[in-house]
Amino acid sequence: MGIFNIFSSDIAMDLGTANTLIHIKGKGIVLNEPSIVAFDKNSKKIIALGNKAKEMQGREHKEIRVTRPMRDGVIADFEIAEGMIRAFIKKVSPSPIANRRIIVAVPSGITEVEKRAVRDSAEHAGAKEVHLIAEPMAAAIGIGIDVDAPVGNMIIDIGGGTTEIAVIALSGIVNEESIRIAGDEMNYAIVQHFKKNHNILIGERTAEGIKCEVGSAVPLKEEMVIQVKGRDLVGGIPKTTEVSSVEIREALNEAVVQIVDAVRQALERTPPELSADILDRGVMLTGGGALLKGLDERIRMETNLPVHVAEDPLTAVARGAGKVIDNLNHYSRVLIRNRRY
Repeated sequence: MGIFNIFSSDIAMDLGTANTLIHIKGKGIVLNEPSIVAFDKNSKKIIALGNKAKEMQGREHKEIRVTRPMRDGVIADFEIAEGMIRAFIKKVSPSPIANRRIIVAVPSGITEVEKRAVRDSAEHAGAKEVHLIAEPMAAAIGIGIDVDAPVGNMIIDIGGGTTEIAVIALSGIVNEESIRIAGDEMNYAIVQHFKKNHNILIGERTAEGIKCEVGSAVPLKEEMVIQVKGRDLVGGIPKTTEVSSVEIREALNEAVVQIVDAVRQALERTPPELSADILDRGVMLTGGGALLKGLDERIRMETNLPVHVAEDPLTAVARGAGKVIDNLNHYSRVLIRNRRY
């Protein structure tokens, strides 16, 4: 390996709504932080990002804005997203990236305009060559599925902004269902539940903590009760209330039902030969949403298919994108093709 190659290590990035993960060729995953940026409102200068920015969330003063530049799996704030990509890359690799290739995992339902925004952001951050890969394809590769084989595999990748359902065979996506209902929508449902039923306003971070602690898709063997702190909407003062896992499950149910319906729709459109493969091999759950208690069981009950949660589902997409960048020639067929205008 020459000195040029040392300074131009290729990068794979899972640019998620909730978290950004970076894989550097030869090093593996070197960064896993929230896709959150804190910046000065006047100068637009980034003050903090990732974990440090998340600590500021909901606690900032009027001169600082804490924002998530990704919404529903795609770039919502172009300028801030570009700054975030540049800063994250600089954090893990201080050397210039002008000669690097970058592969970015994106939702399978991404539009041409959204693809262009992702490519432009990576190029402005200094990449020489930008490739895109669909998240469910990257997840399948990340969990060790042989995507080249003439066999059907179903992947359900539940992130922060989108749920991606794809049937994969022969290095391609045979059919896909991409819905913008995922972890963020579940957090929002919990916030709304507290407003309506407890007259309490809670923050996004608190809602996420509740979802992780007591959220579930099926009844738990032992239901739990936790204390939640928020602001009383009537009196305007801080207040503590108790909430049970049964209540939270009811709040999350609508989002869970929409995910299950999307899985059904994807199965209905699957060719019969591939349906037989899925019946034999089962469905794989990846992404942070796969960690919701009992979600695998709920999908199993609703579809009568074997459902498995991947090992370390949070990093599956980044691991897969990393494998692709490590062996780009072999995996060139799985990349999203550039459409010529």
